[in-house]
Amino acid sequence: MARIVVLTEGRSDPLSAKTAVNLIRYRRDEMVAILDSTSRGMTSQQLFAIGGDLPVIATLEEAPEADALVIGIAPAGGKIPRPWRPILLDAIQRGMTIVSGLHDFLSDDAELAAAAQRAGTRLVDVRKNNERAVAKQLGIRNECLRVLTIGNDCSVGKMVAAIEIARGLQEAGHDAKFVATGQTGIMIEGDGCPVDCVVADFVNGAAERLVLANQHHDILLVEGQGSLFHPSFSSVTLGLLHGCLPDGMVVCYEAGRKTARGVDHVSVPSVGETKRIYESMASVMHPGRVVGVAVNGRHLSDSELARECRRVRDQLQVPACDVMRTGSGELVDAVLALKRELGK
Repeated sequence: MARIVVLTEGRSDPLSAKTAVNLIRYRRDEMVAILDSTSRGMTSQQLFAIGGDLPVIATLEEAPEADALVIGIAPAGGKIPRPWRPILLDAIQRGMTIVSGLHDFLSDDAELAAAAQRAGTRLVDVRKNNERAVAKQLGIRNECLRVLTIGNDCSVGKMVAAIEIARGLQEAGHDAKFVATGQTGIMIEGDGCPVDCVVADFVNGAAERLVLANQHHDILLVEGQGSLFHPSFSSVTLGLLHGCLPDGMVVCYEAGRKTARGVDHVSVPSVGETKRIYESMASVMHPGRVVGVAVNGRHLSDSELARECRRVRDQLQVPACDVMRTGSGELVDAVLALKRELGK
């Protein structure tokens, strides 16, 4: 088992540090500490409202037992923050493996690569890939149910919804698999493909290859990426949608969010409009439909969340719940109902 320090130096807000937050949520037993000198002395619970007494430290010297440093942020553009370079070099000199999901590859950085070679340690770039296959829509097993999480914006909980539904299905005795398509999901699941770092012509093919590689399972919960409505990332979202050919989709959205992340002049659509557009775009390749809604109610009280879920259920006539606050049971049942309906 790895002994991990997750690096969020100066960027420990829940959105910037969503990689850290989800690694702590799903791999807590392997975590030694969070490294952020600006929050030293706090705990993970105080910083992120998860993780219990996991400490926040200022230097790697405070965690001598750690053998891996994981970069815990997912900024737009995926650049390595320049002030972090001394921390990375320190970790290398200590013989620690460094794991990064950024678009800037550590292994392509001459200084870091040379230091790692001298220290005999590894630089792991989760997003690095050699995907060069185009989609053919051949060999896909009809009996395998494919469900994709989708959203009206980025960072609304698509990965968490897919993981929680997959785990709910597994706990109920079904052969379900979470299919990771982003860096954090890959770090959690241990496999997958970073579709947002695949050459454009091959995004559909990369998504299809994920289906082909995992379709021995009865149900696939495919992690969505980006949004059809986000001006920066819609092409990745469409390639994933058309490549994995979902039978069902789960809409994810953050209650109260009005504008797209990072582009505040762009409004996000309603849940109803999100459902309509995704179903229309999916049908170009395969007749997939929305079977449920995962409400991210992090800004809502319990009573406000209950009202919001009722509103969405009444409007769309599909189950709606917050998988972290109220569990994934309604969405698990919706997936199983679709499976029965399609005879899969």
